[in-house]
Amino acid sequence: MIINFDNSATTFPKPLSVKKAVISAMEKYGSSGRGGHYIASETSKAVFSARETVADFFDARPENVVFTLNCTHALNFAIQGIMKNGGHMIISGMEHNSSARPATKLANDKKISLSIAQVYPEDERTIESFRNLIRSDTKAIVCTIASNVTGQILPYHEIAELCRKNDICFIADGAQACGILDIKMSDGINILCTAGHKGLYGITGTGLLISDEKYKINPIIQGGTGNLSQSLIQPDLLPESLESGTVGVIGIISVKSGIEFVRGMGIDRIFRHEEKICRKFISELKKNKDVTIYRSPTAEYVPIVSFNIDGIKSETVAQILAKKGYCLRAGFHCSALAHSQLGTSTGTVRFSPSIFSREADAIRLGNEINRINKNKL
Repeated sequence: MIINFDNSATTFPKPLSVKKAVISAMEKYGSSGRGGHYIASETSKAVFSARETVADFFDARPENVVFTLNCTHALNFAIQGIMKNGGHMIISGMEHNSSARPATKLANDKKISLSIAQVYPEDERTIESFRNLIRSDTKAIVCTIASNVTGQILPYHEIAELCRKNDICFIADGAQACGILDIKMSDGINILCTAGHKGLYGITGTGLLISDEKYKINPIIQGGTGNLSQSLIQPDLLPESLESGTVGVIGIISVKSGIEFVRGMGIDRIFRHEEKICRKFISELKKNKDVTIYRSPTAEYVPIVSFNIDGIKSETVAQILAKKGYCLRAGFHCSALAHSQLGTSTGTVRFSPSIFSREADAIRLGNEINRINKNKL
């Protein structure tokens, strides 16, 4: 039997309701906004209904919901769109490459200046780290709400307030938080980017960019939008300005269904269930003196646990566990900055449950890890 504890990458399995919604969408819908006939009209209604669901879930307006291919797609739109005309940007030292790479590319091309804020287990020190980097030309701060490596929750409310006071655009990466924490645009977020296929339980190839409209996002892709087709100029208003080409209707419907599933289960219930499993898992790992767990008692975390076994590469540990039917991700998790800050030169093994995970499986996994003997490898 295969047991998935790599839900930070993509939740698996998906809810039955999502599976049914996908099949139904394949049978009923075509292209949205591409014609006035019955199929196009019904598809457009379904996509708008999904926009409304997303907007209600995140306390936003439907027209400010942009459907993307994934969180990386959304972050590139936000970062490159906001910084198109130059300026200074700050990112956290725990950013995923989906933020760090486009920011670094812009800086290397001399289009912007870039600073990286150190993240500490103590929120006050992290906030001060950001505050000290703010300059008169700082245009945006990009910050992950929760690290995809350790699960540490950054003080995003306070960073949002720091941005508000200094008239700085706050771009939040919610990939590891949305569906786990009750994230709202009213938290002070100007642009929220997130995945549809993780905590929102949609299918892969889905993401969201949600704006409060305070800061204009210059399009970095131009093309067909289904309206104003007689003009060679890209439409200026959301969501069309950032939705060039045919949107992924089936994926969009899956995200709508996934959000309805999360709402029905309750975010607090999901968090409690997953964190309880993490605590059980940690309690098993603590029995092994050779295991290092990357959590601090002074920080808060979403349900993710990164660990290493002394003297064994993270990939080796994951391979051993995979042969026993357990799916965990090892290595650097597309987060060079985070691993540099942690000092994990060979990466870590990451454990991440979902609402469908079971305590008993986490306990058995912990026992398997404790049986791994570096002297016999």
